[in-house]
Amino acid sequence: MTIEDQIEAESAGTRRIVLTGFMGSGKSTVGPLLARRLGWRFVDVDDVIEAEAGTAIAELFRTHGEAHFRGIEHATIARLAAEDGLVLALGGGAIEHEGTRTLLLTAAGTLLVHLEVGLETTLLRCKGTEGLRPILADQANLASRYDRRLPLYRQAHVSIAVDALKPKQVVGAVVRAAGLAPREIAPGENRAMRA
Repeated sequence: MTIEDQIEAESAGTRRIVLTGFMGSGKSTVGPLLARRLGWRFVDVDDVIEAEAGTAIAELFRTHGEAHFRGIEHATIARLAAEDGLVLALGGGAIEHEGTRTLLLTAAGTLLVHLEVGLETTLLRCKGTEGLRPILADQANLASRYDRRLPLYRQAHVSIAVDALKPKQVVGAVVRAAGLAPREIAPGENRAMRA
C-alpha cells in the first residue's frame, strides 16, 4: 500500500461522531466522555444555537416557531458537521428535519449514532427537569413524540440500546461501532490538556 493509499483509507474512516436520541438518552453525558477518550472536541448543538442567538431555545420556539428554529438548527449542524475530530450532540428533535437526516447519513466521515432509550427510562432520567422540559408533564404528547421519532432515530448508522448501560459502557460501545481506538496518552501528557 502506498502512502497515498494509506492517507486515502484513513481519511475515509470515521472523522466525526454525531449522537442522536430522545431526551434522557445520554447525549450530553456521553458526548464529552467520548470526545475525551478519542482526543476530539465535543459540541452540543443546542448550546451553540443558544450562544449564537443570545437566547434560550424555548424562547426561539415561542418567538419564531418550530419551523424557524429547525432551519437555524439545520444550518448550525451543517456547519459543525464539516469539522473533523468532533463529537456532536444533537437536540432530540433535530432528526425530524429531513435535510439534517440526509446530511448526517451521507456525509463522508460521519457516523450517526442513535442512543436508544425506552420512554420509561426517559421519564426516570429526566424526573425533576419538568421546568426545563415542559413536554414531560404532557405524557400523551411525550409518548406521541417518542413514537414519531423512534423510526427516524433508527435510520442512524448505528443504534445502541443504552437503558441498562453506564455512560462509560456507552462510550466503549460507540468507539467499537466506529472502529476507532482511543488515542494514546503521550508520556507527560495530562488527559485534561486534551479536553
